[in-house]
Amino acid sequence: MSKSRLITKLLSMALFALALSACSSATKVESDLGIKGAPDWVNEGTNILNEKDGRLFHGVGSAAAMGDMALQKSVADDRARAEVARVLSSYMDVVSSDYMSSAKAGGASTNEEAVSRQIKALTKVNLAGAKVIGSWRDPKSNIIYSVVELDMKQVKSTLVGTQDMNDDLKRYIESSADNIFDRMANEKK
Repeated sequence: MSKSRLITKLLSMALFALALSACSSATKVESDLGIKGAPDWVNEGTNILNEKDGRLFHGVGSAAAMGDMALQKSVADDRARAEVARVLSSYMDVVSSDYMSSAKAGGASTNEEAVSRQIKALTKVNLAGAKVIGSWRDPKSNIIYSVVELDMKQVKSTLVGTQDMNDDLKRYIESSADNIFDRMANEKK
């Protein structure tokens, strides 16, 4: 299977899992794996971070030993990218929902389907800015963990270059993106 097909499949699975989780009850899952000797990011898992380094989306993925270390690392990296896609998609869903509420409250008529398409296109384009910032192999289990980071600055930069986006939506994201991010980061604490 080609790398692009694998990424597409992983993204589809992540979005399907997101849809399923949206239908379930609000269960808080403990993300601390408690692996002794592991970097903090391994034990913390996928996260939205508001730190001195900026507003960051972190996705953590892992792959069990499979005989080919390069393939195992590639799979862990791809799973971490899929996690960033999942978190970014959730973030963009909140942005879209808040925008639609704001537009309706202001009396503006908006085409929800068009807004949804624009948000999904922006999510896909933004994933190009995600980068692997770390990997770690558990010496006991030989599981490789990877962490991928996407900076909110990259998301906003991509937005500026988007030609096919509704101007009102673009202005809304430019003015509200950080506040929505901060709200979501605080909810995760």
